[in-house]
Amino acid sequence: KSVFLSLLSIFVLIPATLFLGTKLSGRQYYLTITLIIIEVMLPFFCLFEARKPQPRELVTIAVMAALAAASRAAFAFLPSFKPITGIIMICGMAFGAEVGFLTGALGIFASNFLFSQGPWTPWQMLAYGLAGFISGLIFHKRKEKFKPLVPAVFGFMLVLLLIGPILDCCTVFTSLTTFSWPAVAFVFAQGFPLNVSHAVATALTLFIFGKPLLEKLERLQTKYGMMQRE
Repeated sequence: KSVFLSLLSIFVLIPATLFLGTKLSGRQYYLTITLIIIEVMLPFFCLFEARKPQPRELVTIAVMAALAAASRAAFAFLPSFKPITGIIMICGMAFGAEVGFLTGALGIFASNFLFSQGPWTPWQMLAYGLAGFISGLIFHKRKEKFKPLVPAVFGFMLVLLLIGPILDCCTVFTSLTTFSWPAVAFVFAQGFPLNVSHAVATALTLFIFGKPLLEKLERLQTKYGMMQRE
């Protein structure tokens, strides 16, 4: 049920809210952000309630989201160099797809209090949440079989082929007054070098910090029995 609710929220409710949000004007985009947060939280609350979570699990998620936000703030002088995606992916690999998505969405939302909220926030929550979700689906329970280079290459391609294009779509919908294929192509071309820089930062984060951080999170998970389905 938790997986079904997660997929329903990510691929149906959130895209529908994003589409409806483009029809709003003025400061009403905050309504879109609120709806996105509710839709992101719902499946995870259902999951946690079903397994009666302990406070330490919620604290761990909050700490990882704060760490992701801090990693973005630390490199604010290089806007396109974002280790935050690698941190989110590591969290998904350690604790699973649902926790990875929640960490990504909350991490980017929290960091935007430093970088400013706006109509781009729901798009960023979706993009970075998907990074954690997909990483959890692929690497969770199988992470010990992969060398550090494999997640690094995967992170590079994920950012370049999915996360970056989603953020470019945000630019298209929030900046273009009239839509045309040349204008859309221009936005994607301008965003490609930034996506490459973002992908490199993600790959380096996973390659350098992936193994030691995963070991610490696994030790924490094993010691306290957190984020485990019965």
